[in-house]
Amino acid sequence: MTHRTLTTALLAATFAVGTAAIASAENKPDPAADPTGTNPIAAVLTSDGDDFDRDSRDFDIVTQAALAVLDAKPESPVKVLTQGEVPLTVFAPDDMAFRILAKDLTGKWIRDEEQLFTALVETVGVDTIEQVLLYHVVPGATVTYRAALGSNGAELNTALDGTTVSVKVRKHWASWGKHHWVRWSWVQLLDNDTDDANPAVRKRVSDLNAGNVQIAHGISRVLRPADL
Repeated sequence: MTHRTLTTALLAATFAVGTAAIASAENKPDPAADPTGTNPIAAVLTSDGDDFDRDSRDFDIVTQAALAVLDAKPESPVKVLTQGEVPLTVFAPDDMAFRILAKDLTGKWIRDEEQLFTALVETVGVDTIEQVLLYHVVPGATVTYRAALGSNGAELNTALDGTTVSVKVRKHWASWGKHHWVRWSWVQLLDNDTDDANPAVRKRVSDLNAGNVQIAHGISRVLRPADL
């Protein structure tokens, strides 16, 4: 399957924007959500034309990563992202997250997204990119951000064999006025690189593609299946 053919197929799918999530320790779906839709999460990756741009908070690079893997390896497990009837939750790193990863790998801060993507492919190769993508997929679960907030300490099995991601729910208090305090909670993911900062789930880019069995949440850094 060529890049052009795959892109056309994904664009043809009906889809509401979506990307990354969190499940319980058993990777069970949130029963309250009870999703039934079958729009695939992959369609969102090409919904804006999958062009590189200057927006560091969208998902152009992860889009190109998925396309590159499926161009090179049409039968890759990554193709599950195009199979909308298969429940799963995806953590999607934004473009800034990949810029940080490239800086760690190459020592260079690359601003141009196309050059950044090329540098990543040349540095680690398609097989490693495939493994990293699978590490961002939690199979068998459709989990909302609200459910994630109740999953502190959960160990999530990922689509990369033998690997897990841990859920850490952080709580923060802040003053509001003289006598009022506000507490908010947010979700962090702990990967296998213990020396690097861990990503946060971006609440404003969460519960994407809600109502479908494949949903996603944006995250601020790339999850690392190994210690770099």
